[in-house]
Amino acid sequence: MEKSQAKDPDRIDHIEVRGARVHNLKNVSVDIPLGELVGVAGVSGSGKSSLALGVLYAEGSRRYLEALSTYTRRRISQAGKAAVDDVRYVPAALALRQRPAVPGVRSTFGTSSELLNSLRLLFSRVGSHVCPHCGAHVPPSLNVAAELPLTCPACGQKFRGPGAEELAFNSGGACPTCGGTGVARTVNRAALVPDESKSIDEGAVVVWGSLMWDLMKQVCGAMGVRTNVPFCELTPEERAIVFDGPAEKRHILYKAKKGDNFAELDFTYFNAVRTVENSLVKAKDEKGLKRVAKFLVEGPCPDCGGTRLSAAARGPLVRGINLAEATQMTLDEACAWMAGVPEGLPAEMRPMAASICESFQSTARRLLELGLGYLSLDRAGSTLSTGERQRVQLARSVRNRTTGVLYVMDEPSIGLHPANVDGLLGVMQDLIADGNSVVMVDHDTRILSAADHLVEMGPAAGAGGGTVVAQGGVDEVAACPESLIGPYLSGKKRVEARSRTAADDMFDLGRIHLESSGLHTVRPLCADVPKGRLVAVTGVSGSGKTTLVLETLVPALAAAAAGEPLPAHVTALDAAGVSRVNLVDATPIGTNVRSTVATYCGVLDDLRRAYARTDAAREAGYKAGDFSYNTGRLRCPTCDGTGQISLDVQFLPDVDIDCPDCRASRYGAAAAGVRRAEKGADGLGLSLPELMALSVDEALPHMADLKRAREKLQTLHDLGLGYLTLGEATPALSGGEAQRLKLASEMGRGQADAVFVFDEPTIGLHPRDVETLLGVFQRLVDQGATVVVVEHDLDFIANADWVIDMGPGGGEAGGRVVACGTPEQVAACPQSVTGRYLG
Repeated sequence: MEKSQAKDPDRIDHIEVRGARVHNLKNVSVDIPLGELVGVAGVSGSGKSSLALGVLYAEGSRRYLEALSTYTRRRISQAGKAAVDDVRYVPAALALRQRPAVPGVRSTFGTSSELLNSLRLLFSRVGSHVCPHCGAHVPPSLNVAAELPLTCPACGQKFRGPGAEELAFNSGGACPTCGGTGVARTVNRAALVPDESKSIDEGAVVVWGSLMWDLMKQVCGAMGVRTNVPFCELTPEERAIVFDGPAEKRHILYKAKKGDNFAELDFTYFNAVRTVENSLVKAKDEKGLKRVAKFLVEGPCPDCGGTRLSAAARGPLVRGINLAEATQMTLDEACAWMAGVPEGLPAEMRPMAASICESFQSTARRLLELGLGYLSLDRAGSTLSTGERQRVQLARSVRNRTTGVLYVMDEPSIGLHPANVDGLLGVMQDLIADGNSVVMVDHDTRILSAADHLVEMGPAAGAGGGTVVAQGGVDEVAACPESLIGPYLSGKKRVEARSRTAADDMFDLGRIHLESSGLHTVRPLCADVPKGRLVAVTGVSGSGKTTLVLETLVPALAAAAAGEPLPAHVTALDAAGVSRVNLVDATPIGTNVRSTVATYCGVLDDLRRAYARTDAAREAGYKAGDFSYNTGRLRCPTCDGTGQISLDVQFLPDVDIDCPDCRASRYGAAAAGVRRAEKGADGLGLSLPELMALSVDEALPHMADLKRAREKLQTLHDLGLGYLTLGEATPALSGGEAQRLKLASEMGRGQADAVFVFDEPTIGLHPRDVETLLGVFQRLVDQGATVVVVEHDLDFIANADWVIDMGPGGGEAGGRVVACGTPEQVAACPQSVTGRYLG
């Protein structure tokens, strides 16, 4: 950086950050080179994201938006001003978040990548449309694009061809039966009467009583059905009335359950099927849907066959196929098919078709470079892995050849197999070649090694971090004695955190045997998971890891534990002794700032009771409930216990500030007067607001006489979360922190009957944090648990007892168990792509 300045002292070649104090940053001043690939490294919680997203992106995006009109800015969600003295020469910024949101039921790979926009336009403008009068196909013409009517050559009638919106399943082209979701919920009649030995009076029809008034039994009797005999003895006519009887009114004499009161009522009959359908329509939230879901079966819509499109939208043909058939192709197949579209059209239509096809191919090019060619365009967005969603987001951001933009990427290596890393680095180098700047927060040493410049934050997490430990080229940082990432970059140090089980002893504690007939791109397979071991499931993106673990193993174990039927595609499961399966994912904990570390781990309940026992609390009449910052009398009345207030400043972004009255403590002034005498300490100790402001490690010495609270905090310390403050809002925690916090309640008890499943728990973790995580998993294994981890991190995989490698490729080229065994055995397998990088 200094050399380039020496060559051209007038050239602005770096961003100047001065006095950054976002989150745990300690007045950080740093220069970030422009026009280069800059990596930001550091242990979890060291301040990496605070610098990259909280300062660079926040200021870059805010300043760009301030150039827009007041009218426009009022309609855009904006970032507030970062807590920094000055940021100079920062370009307009775009951010690619660590964990893109899981899309809704209407999202597909085609919609999220915007490929479907071009495809719908193609079918609208150059398709052979169906005459609504006689059903004949009309040859392609320019009339649709020219907004002129088409003339049917068969019947001579004129009609207008559909526009692109009329071919969209989120708009006019939606299947009327399923509403464009492709999924139909039908009532599972077998679930309505699970035990036919019971009579209706005894509750044989379970939905009458759980989803509908209990008196429906009497109305059913008034319809002519015997309600006092076993259901299996009812005649076909009586059974038809139970399931499909008409909605007719009947006069009944209703006796109240309590007392001897009777009432005469005219009541409309709701048959068992209609009871469920009525409850489904009225369900307003997840809880309501869950009550109804057990009486429903989901499957492809019978009318559209799961394509989401109406019959009319499936009418136009291009190269002999309709839109639904085109979206069922993989991206690789669609690109090959698209290349042949223009030549099959009349000469006057080819320029327009070529333009539309080029738009599609341009969008697809980035996705193919990122290794997503195996995904079909109609693949539901909710079934994409985190890494696949992030790469779709990356491709959308970079497909326009921008220049002078700062791209801030938070963990771009998420979900990437080592074999896919080159494609990611290629995309980032293309961005820089176009004159942009890239700042990436990452922990993968292979990606960090490709950076032009590194900034390492630390040295520790939380309050122990927030400073620049090392900065410079990769070699400079690797040689810096203060650097924690340096030894891993240079190869002098490797992650070795546990003693692995010998291959001959692997199945000594038993095995979980799973057989599947296949799902999505995963072929029929059988797999054995050794019990009481740490098992890694590996493979390139799209190889079937998520399908095998999250969509096959987890639901199969859960169904077996609950005594329910196995998923349809699971043909065999032997999991003797397993009664619990825990999926520990990285989704945020809680949805608002009221959820904190102290409330989630339960330590606040212990503290509230302890403070309620103090003399000061008794004199003031305070109970344990009064010490709740959510509902208690002692919460701050200004912010209602959130610790923050939001200021509405019209066209500027809302400004969230620490509450001026409680100074973010969440408690009113009266709470400061209640102090608790600590065992072995002189005088009165801390107040509850003061204790909540401490980190877990700082609070531990104050818990000497509170056994339960001390044990809970000790567990958090052992999980590597000692730097979190008790009052820290849980939605703001990183994915890795959220996973470990969810584990806290499971630690310290026997787990021989449990299977723990983790989906890429090393996300956001420095190699030293990976060692800590491996130590946590070892504790679970020592307690008898079987730990199954979907993972790409090579250091983690090398420390696993057993590896199941899927592949060899993605999509149709994958879906098989390529190799299984110890890391050394997988490394020796020539067919294993993962093995090549383990060796």
